[in-house]
Amino acid sequence: MNIGITYDLRRDYLEKGFSEEATAEFDSEETIGAIHDAIRGLGHSAVLIGSIYELTGRLAAGERWDLVFNIAEGLFGRSREAQVPALLEAYGIPCTFSDPLTLAVCLDKAMTKVVVRDAGVPTPDFMVVTSPGEAAGGLTGKNMAFPVFVKPLSEGTSKGISNESIVVDRESLKRMCSLMLVQYGQPVLVEGYLPGREFTVGITGTGRSARVLGMLEITLGNKAEPLVYSYLNKEHFEDRVRYDLVPEGTLLAEASAVALRAYRALGCRDAGRVDLKDDAGGRLQFVEINPLAGLNPSRSDLPILCRKAGIPYGDLIGAIIESAAERAGAGSLKVPGACAPAEG
Repeated sequence: MNIGITYDLRRDYLEKGFSEEATAEFDSEETIGAIHDAIRGLGHSAVLIGSIYELTGRLAAGERWDLVFNIAEGLFGRSREAQVPALLEAYGIPCTFSDPLTLAVCLDKAMTKVVVRDAGVPTPDFMVVTSPGEAAGGLTGKNMAFPVFVKPLSEGTSKGISNESIVVDRESLKRMCSLMLVQYGQPVLVEGYLPGREFTVGITGTGRSARVLGMLEITLGNKAEPLVYSYLNKEHFEDRVRYDLVPEGTLLAEASAVALRAYRALGCRDAGRVDLKDDAGGRLQFVEINPLAGLNPSRSDLPILCRKAGIPYGDLIGAIIESAAERAGAGSLKVPGACAPAEG
């Protein structure tokens, strides 16, 4: 197969003057190189395309690929992660990961919670704040109580999340929402605070074929910003965060059931990651989902999970390609050595 690779290279945007935080979701040369090498190692040709701007030019010039391995996050708009898949869809070119609708919905944390809640997935009550005046009203009329957790509605990589995201009174709520509305230029999600253990579940496959690869428990160390898996803790995870693979047992089984229900309800494809956390009673709750999970071989949660589970990076990439190829009607293009996930 001739496979193109679409991505946003972080260095390119830093050179254009964007900040470290603004480019946090974009990829490094290490990630692009690892994906490129893995695709070639699976016996396919790999073509580096780049961002939607490069993709547009190459499509207009008549270039085509059997499949596009897409990890482009996009830069502008609430549907930015859906832009490359939508363009490829218009040209009839299959790509890895979820379709434009799923990517757009999943970037909006409130819409995501509406979908999974209607599917019977437990998730904290929430409200969306679009102005300081709404925040000034506190939690009046909502089925919520302090403390609550505050974060931007449509960001990833824990952008906007710090200890101050845990809000304990009305004045703090108004202050934090006002700051976020200005800083991120988007609505703010306010949801019930979950004080318990934190987990992330890795999934590959599509629909009924989706399977859980494993689950990591995320524990903050002594050097970490306490209480939250914040942007800074993620950026400096090496000496701040411990990742432990959760063994087979009741906890993994319960978490797998919750994660798969959310993944399937949202229509996620090929691979993704579901974040869960315990409430005060120790009950697992859905926090959010990443249908375009990071693939840095050394720093991203999904590859870390696979490494701890004994799944080689190339097998992870192979499983993603195999799932996408089957959806594209190329079921005979099986990828040798694709990882065999655990039943979920």
